[in-house]
Amino acid sequence: MTATHTVSDSLTMLRRDFRHLQRYPVMAVSGLVMPVFMMLLFVYVFGSAMVTTVGGGTYINYLVPGILVMGVGAASAGTAVNINVDMTEGIIARFRTMAIARVSVLTGQVLGSMIRTVASLTLVVAVALLIGFRPQASFSEWLLAIAVLLMLTLALTWLAVAGGLAASKPEGANGFALPFQFLPFISSAFVPTDSMSPGLAWFAEHQPFTPIIDTLRGVLTGTPIGNSAWLAIGWCLLATLGGYSWARKLYNRDPSH
Repeated sequence: MTATHTVSDSLTMLRRDFRHLQRYPVMAVSGLVMPVFMMLLFVYVFGSAMVTTVGGGTYINYLVPGILVMGVGAASAGTAVNINVDMTEGIIARFRTMAIARVSVLTGQVLGSMIRTVASLTLVVAVALLIGFRPQASFSEWLLAIAVLLMLTLALTWLAVAGGLAASKPEGANGFALPFQFLPFISSAFVPTDSMSPGLAWFAEHQPFTPIIDTLRGVLTGTPIGNSAWLAIGWCLLATLGGYSWARKLYNRDPSH
């Protein structure tokens, strides 16, 4: 199987993914607007109380990097459920018998998920700019922020694909992705970690999402980054490699087991 055939088969699976999306427009729209809803909730309901905790400035400038990371996590749940539905309905078993690149079934899902996630994050930034988000990033810093978000998206998407393949039911696949949606709540997304109780602060400082959020915040708004960028890259690479390897192993296993 040549690389050209692999790319062609992956694009075919990508088109299949978007046709499925047309059947469930409510799911597609909810995935797009949920991060925006969370941002509006925290800005307009909790923002006045939070602004003193984050050390001055406008709360939305502090909040947006965390919302972007939450958006990536939320999108991963849909990916896990989609791949699990394909598994439980038997379509993946049929794909295994066809003359197509085996990995294309997975890469098509990954590409579709990444495109949807990018659309959701673009909407978040657009709405944030309308309601007062004022980043200080240069063009090169914007490119760096985009690169970090793409690395995170790729990492969580492959983990979600693996979780979807491992789960026996769509509910289990959705449950696998829950940590990606809720761990950002226990991070520096909404308040600085040093404002938390000692035990919670330690956990928030050492979990994967905090350095990613701190890196995005530093790049976009000029706050100190320290070693967060290296930690963010390390976590993303580790999660991508682990998720990809796990997904390939699960997909290639004997269906009778």
